[in-house]
Amino acid sequence: MLEFLFKYPGTVFTKGNLVLLGAWPVWALMALILAGAALLAMASWRMRARATSGMRGTRMVTLWLLQSSLLALVLLLLWQPAISVATLKPQQNIVAVVLDDSRSMSLSEDGRTRKDQAIEALNKGVIEQLGRKFQLRLYRFSSGLERIEKLDQVTAQGNATRIGENLAQVAAESATLPIGAIVLASDGADNTGGVDLETVSLLRRHRIPVHTIGVGREKFQKDIEITDVQVAPRALADSRLSAQVTLKHRGYSQAKARLTVKSDSAVLASQEITLKAEGALQSESVVFNAGTAGVKNLQVAAEPLTGEENPNNNSVVRLVNVENRKPRILYIEGEPKWELKFIRRAVEEDRTLQLATILRTTQNKIYRQGISNPAEMEQGFPSKVDDLFAFQGIIIGGVEAGYFTATQMELLKQFVDRRGGGMLFLAGRGGLQEGGWGKSAMADVMPVVLADRKGTFHRDPAYVELTQAGRESLICRLEESPEKNAERWKKLPYLADYQETGTPKPGAIVLADALPSSKGRLPLLITQHYGRGRVGVFATQGSWRWQMLQPLADKSHEMFWQQLLRWLVQDTPGRVIASTPKPVLADETRVPMRAEIRDRNYLPMSDAKVSANILGPQGVAGQVEMRPDPLVPGTYLADWRADKPGAYVAEVLAKRGEEEAGRDVVNFRREDGIAENFGAEQNRELLEKLAAETGGKYYRVSDLAKLPAEISYSEAGITIREIKDLWNMPAVFFLIVLLRAGEWLLRRRWGVV
Repeated sequence: MLEFLFKYPGTVFTKGNLVLLGAWPVWALMALILAGAALLAMASWRMRARATSGMRGTRMVTLWLLQSSLLALVLLLLWQPAISVATLKPQQNIVAVVLDDSRSMSLSEDGRTRKDQAIEALNKGVIEQLGRKFQLRLYRFSSGLERIEKLDQVTAQGNATRIGENLAQVAAESATLPIGAIVLASDGADNTGGVDLETVSLLRRHRIPVHTIGVGREKFQKDIEITDVQVAPRALADSRLSAQVTLKHRGYSQAKARLTVKSDSAVLASQEITLKAEGALQSESVVFNAGTAGVKNLQVAAEPLTGEENPNNNSVVRLVNVENRKPRILYIEGEPKWELKFIRRAVEEDRTLQLATILRTTQNKIYRQGISNPAEMEQGFPSKVDDLFAFQGIIIGGVEAGYFTATQMELLKQFVDRRGGGMLFLAGRGGLQEGGWGKSAMADVMPVVLADRKGTFHRDPAYVELTQAGRESLICRLEESPEKNAERWKKLPYLADYQETGTPKPGAIVLADALPSSKGRLPLLITQHYGRGRVGVFATQGSWRWQMLQPLADKSHEMFWQQLLRWLVQDTPGRVIASTPKPVLADETRVPMRAEIRDRNYLPMSDAKVSANILGPQGVAGQVEMRPDPLVPGTYLADWRADKPGAYVAEVLAKRGEEEAGRDVVNFRREDGIAENFGAEQNRELLEKLAAETGGKYYRVSDLAKLPAEISYSEAGITIREIKDLWNMPAVFFLIVLLRAGEWLLRRRWGVV
C-alpha cells in the first residue's frame, strides 16, 4: 500500500534527501505561497459581508486553509520536488549473506528446522535477484565465521552464536572490498549477551546496513527452561546442600514437574513441584547430601513434559568440591552440663567435624577434651593469634565475659571479623546477658541487642517453632519438605530451659522461636554475618531433652547440632582462597581466576608471589602467574584459556620469600554445545535493534519479497546518487482531489454551494 501511494519503498524516504529541481529559487516559492494565501484571505474577507451568518468565523477560516493548502501543493509541484538517494552501483558491490550455523537453528518447528526455513526463504528468488544486481558472498557462522559456496553447506551444528564478533569480521573486509550491505539470517539467540557497541560503531563508520531476517518462534508454545542454579561451590563431606533452581515455562501452568539432582547418574534428590504463572521466573529449593569427598558434577534437571519443544534446556551442570577436611571447633563451657555431653556425642558421629572442649570444673581448674597434643590449651583459653586462629569455629557456653582478658576478647572479635570464623553463643547462668556479654567488646558482633537486665535465664519448659526463614534453612532441616519439617519441630519435646535474648539486629535472621507458657514468643535461634564470618545465638542449654525423651532411633538432636556446627565452620576460609566466577564454562574458553592471600594474622598480604598450576583433559598442563589487584589489597588475578572441553583443576600456591603462605584448589569445567540450548526463542528485539542501529531493516522469514529491492539503498561500497521524481506520485493526485472535494463537501453541508 505504501509503494502504491508513494511509488517508492519507505527506505527511499528514510535515507533520501528532498530536493527541488525547478530553475527558480526556493525563496520565490515561499513568497508565492505567502502571497497566494494573503490574496485568498483578502477575498474571503470581502465575501464576509455577503456571507450568511452560518459562513462566518471558523468556517471561513477552514475554507481558507483548504484553498491555501491546495495552492501551496500546486506551486510546490511546479518546483519539481524529488528525492535524492544513494544506491549501490550494480555489479560493482558485494552483498554479504550471513547465515546462523549454530545448533539452535536445528530446532524443528512445524516439521521444519529453522535452518531449512531460512534456506528455503532465501532460495525463493532472493538469492537469484541479489545475484543479478550484486556480487554475492555467502558465509556461515557460529563461534567463528566461514566462507561457503552454497547455502546447503550450513549444517546447524555450531556450538555457539556470536553475532557481534562475526559481523565485525565481515565489516573489517570492507577495508579492501566494496561491501554494500549485509543480510543476516539468524534466530538472534546470541550467547555473548548481544551485539556490543564497538561492533555497531564499526558498522556505522563503514555505513554498512545490516538487514536482519528473524528465524524461529518468538515464543515457544510448550517449554520448560532452567535459567539458573545456585549451589555452594564447596562443601564438607556428608553435608546437606541446597540447590536453588530458577526456571520458567510456557504452556504448563499448574502442571506438575519433577526436579532431580544427579551425580554420575546416581539420583541424589528428586522433588515434585507445581509450575506457576507462564513466563515468570520461579524459584525452587532442592536439598541433597553432598556425599563423600571429591569433585562432584551435579546435573540439575527438570524432567521433560509431554509436548515440550526444546527439552535440551531442561538441565544444567554445576560443580561442587566436597572437601576432605575436618574443621576444628573450640567449645568453652562454664560448668558441667548435659548439653555439652550430648553435643560431643553428636560430633563423634560426624566424620567431618572435630570438637575440642574446655570445661571449667572450678574457678581455677579446667578439663580439656579433644586436644591435638597434651600442651594444647594447657594454660586455658588461647591468648595468641596462632593458637586461636587454628580453629574454624568457637562455641561460648555459660561463661561470663569477665572470664576473658582484654587481649582474648579482642582476639574473639577478630576471629569473626578478620579470620572469617564462626562463633556460637549458648544460654546459661553465666551466658549472654547474665554473663555481661551485652556490655562487652563482643556486643557489636552478636546478632541481638541483649536485654539490659538480669534474670533472663529461666529453667522453665519451652516448645520450639520454626520461623519462615527457619523452614527454608539447612540448619533446621530435619525433613526435606518445609511443611513436614515445621511439623516435626512442633512435635519435639520441650526444652529444659530458655533465655531471653533481647532484640534481633536489623541484619539478623531468626530461624526459631521459643514458646514458653508464660512469656509468649521469644527469639531462640538467631544468626548473622559479621565481617568475613558468622555469629549465632542459641538461647538454651536444654536441647538435650530431644535425645533423652525420644526413641533411640530418632536423630533429631544429632542432625540439628551437626547441621548447626557445619554452618558454623563450612565457610571459614584458609589463608589462601582461590575462586573463579564461572565454575562451568558453557562454550567459553576464558577462565578468570581470583585468589585472596592472608598472612598469619589474616591481614591482606600484598607482597606474595602467587601462581596457579593447572591440569586439564588430554594431558593439558600449565602454570600462570597471578598479578596483584591494585584496587583490593591481598587479591591476585589471572586469566587462563581452556581450549579443550573437560574438567580442570587449578592449585593456587602463595609464597612470601621462601615461606609458603598457603595453597588452595579450584575446579572448573568447560562444556561445548551447551549455551545453544538456552534462550533459543527468536530474539527479535536484538535483530530489530541491530537493523535499526545500522540503517537496515528487520524481515520475517516469510516476508522477504521486498528485500532485494530495498537492499540497493545504501551508502556503503560504490554508490551513485539517484533522483526520483515525486510530482507524479498517486498520493499527490489523491491529496489534490481530497482538498478540492473536502472544500466542496463542506460548502454543500453549510448550504453555500
